[in-house]
Amino acid sequence: MNKEIERKYLLKNDNWKGLAEPVFYRQGYLSYGKGNTVRIRTINDKGIITIKSKTVGISRDEFEYEIPFDDAEKLLDQLCAKPLIEKFRTKIKIKDLIWEVDEFVGDNKGLVVAEVELHDENQKIEMPEWIGKEVSGKRRYYNSSLIKNPYKKWSAKN
Repeated sequence: MNKEIERKYLLKNDNWKGLAEPVFYRQGYLSYGKGNTVRIRTINDKGIITIKSKTVGISRDEFEYEIPFDDAEKLLDQLCAKPLIEKFRTKIKIKDLIWEVDEFVGDNKGLVVAEVELHDENQKIEMPEWIGKEVSGKRRYYNSSLIKNPYKKWSAKN
């Protein structure tokens, strides 16, 4: 088990583009009630199942395991809630941190967020100049929330 401690931000410009190559992610949720989630994901030719506990502050327990790719594809297509989350993720290393910029497609097209995983909740972060408003803890930006309430439904209301 790992402890996931992450902060999430909107971006204020596109200056992050070109700093690394994006990778396509496809993910869905078998369960996402009461704060706990069970996620299935494909990344390139890998299948992954992830179980996360309810978030407290910016932390939660996380269990993640590789599963056969074909099983992951079948779970995504047949058992996961729709719409699936599809996005291009760009991992950008800055000093000792990895920033993950997610550019969503499909029903969440237009949403771009950056996440950074921390070692502890009080860790100091040097912000890249392209980082904007923090949205950590705002449920509407959780991937599991984007299934029930895709970005296209609320983006015009921001």
